[in-house]
Amino acid sequence: MSLNSLAGRTLSLIFFAIASLAAVAQAADSRPNIVMFLVDDMGWQDTSVPFHSETTPLNKKYRTPNMERLAGGGMKFTQAYACSVCSPTRISLMTGLNAARHRVTNWTLKKNASNDGRHAQLNFPQWNVNGMSPDPGVERTVHARALPSYLQEAGYRTIHAGKAHFGAVGTPGEDPCKVGFDVNIAGHAAGGPGSYLGTQDFSAAWRGGGHIWDVPGLEQYHGQDIFLTEAITREANKAVDQAVADDKPFFLYMAHYAVHVPFAADERFYQRYIDQGLDKTEAMYAALVEGMDKSLGDILDNVERHGLSDDTIVLFMSDNGGLSAHGRGGRAHTHNKPLSSGKGSAHEGGVRVPMLVQWPGVAKPATVCDQPVIIDDFFPTILEMAGVQNPEQIGGKIDGQSFANLLHGETDAGRTDRPLIWHMPNNWGPKGPGIGPTSAIRVGDWKLIYYHETQSYELFDLNNDIAETENLAQQHPEVVSKLAKTLTGYLTEVEAQMPTDKMSGETIPYPTVPADQ
Repeated sequence: MSLNSLAGRTLSLIFFAIASLAAVAQAADSRPNIVMFLVDDMGWQDTSVPFHSETTPLNKKYRTPNMERLAGGGMKFTQAYACSVCSPTRISLMTGLNAARHRVTNWTLKKNASNDGRHAQLNFPQWNVNGMSPDPGVERTVHARALPSYLQEAGYRTIHAGKAHFGAVGTPGEDPCKVGFDVNIAGHAAGGPGSYLGTQDFSAAWRGGGHIWDVPGLEQYHGQDIFLTEAITREANKAVDQAVADDKPFFLYMAHYAVHVPFAADERFYQRYIDQGLDKTEAMYAALVEGMDKSLGDILDNVERHGLSDDTIVLFMSDNGGLSAHGRGGRAHTHNKPLSSGKGSAHEGGVRVPMLVQWPGVAKPATVCDQPVIIDDFFPTILEMAGVQNPEQIGGKIDGQSFANLLHGETDAGRTDRPLIWHMPNNWGPKGPGIGPTSAIRVGDWKLIYYHETQSYELFDLNNDIAETENLAQQHPEVVSKLAKTLTGYLTEVEAQMPTDKMSGETIPYPTVPADQ
């Protein structure tokens, strides 16, 4: 080969390398930043943004201008669903798996320990009490790859801020950095805060609680007159600032402890609600909601300050329906009206939640989507937004379906009749409508709930009875039969766990059609 030919070939290789690097840089530059804003225990009605067909008295009770801002800039989902308690939702979000498949079906805390309440008739299965783990050797966990791990591999700075609750104490899931996050702010095994107050060091000591509840990593705020929501938000924005300084696209998982118990008075907002005539408990709750909303605004403002608003997707969701069975002011099971019941329930008040998505240049501002989506869907959707193609979950299954097409303004006819599944073979504890060991399915406007203890059914037409006041199981045995068959088919496929009867020792069967139907 002549020197001229060699020189030409070398130059060609250099130009090719430069072009390849430029293409990679361009691809990196096109990756949107993503903020996943998850609120704890926030009900469908705990906002001034109406998710019902009309503004309700509860919407008028709360002040959430930044949720209004987000809704005005993006799409509001009126029929969005989570699980009825926190850990199952968080594991589904992180893995794309339904709770029946991943088997984290109740809330987690201590290693190898179940939090199921005692039940007179039922014993509960050996569910995955240790949560989620990338390590297949950790017992009683779902072995899965978490969402931030995929994004980390795709070049994102992955930031966890707030409540984690992915795994029990002493397991890999206890530490967000062991499941794919580069940064962990205040996340650990516990599902609630020791305290919301910096003057109490965010510790449970004030109520005689164990250190297991103390919020970690915020020691610089100890002794200060600062609310937990504010402290976490400040640290989250610092982490975003660093990602921007490092020229990295970021995934911020902003998962607040708010509005979970134990409530405390956020003095920035509390008096406003006392002056409105709310009792002390409800005033603390409403102030928690407004503080959460301020955090959302602070996150949005920081993104705007960096000039990144057009390049940042923001998703907003709650991890389950609003608390109502206990711990609230006023009458139990009424805090999510017109929805029935609340957290822990298979009724709509326990699983239907507020959801907003702002995707600049894609989702049209101030639009509304009435098609049902479920928490399992966030995993494939976020990965599609990030340009991660054909993700494969450990085990080869992903239950969630991307809703990115809905954000593009498309109508997905298949999604309307897609079965949505809930499975909780556990005893959360409190009593109330729809609360207890259940499996449930929604297809179209029909929703069927199967109660494990009595092996009985509730059937509701959500289009005409969103409050689930009339059980139509006797009037529509053909619908019960069809939905029970579909539900049993899925539970059989994933080998879903069921309780056993204490007297007979037999496992409660999957839903079947009773002889009188």
